[in-house]
Amino acid sequence: MTFRPLHDRILVRRIEAEEKTAGGLIIPDSAKEKPQEGEVLAAGPGLRSESGALTPLDVKVGDRILFGKWSGTEIRLNGEDLLIMKESDVMGVIEAPAVAQKAA
Repeated sequence: MTFRPLHDRILVRRIEAEEKTAGGLIIPDSAKEKPQEGEVLAAGPGLRSESGALTPLDVKVGDRILFGKWSGTEIRLNGEDLLIMKESDVMGVIEAPAVAQKAA
């Protein structure tokens, strides 16, 4: 089954938090907070303005994003727990760190 979000909605897979602390303690599932980071799996085409022009989304498939703790609607698709949310729920895109440049 494939899923195509409509308008400005995106389909997101949560990126799970570490299961161990720095000291090596294992954190039980009941004590873990749901991560607020995810990967965009699918994105709608964007919103239409009053004039009918399509405004594309700023996020794209494959982006790692940060979102609010209570953002989105949880769904189960093909046996996997995912989120559907509006692009406006996204706080930002996590980009790869810049490579340090050597002084000339």
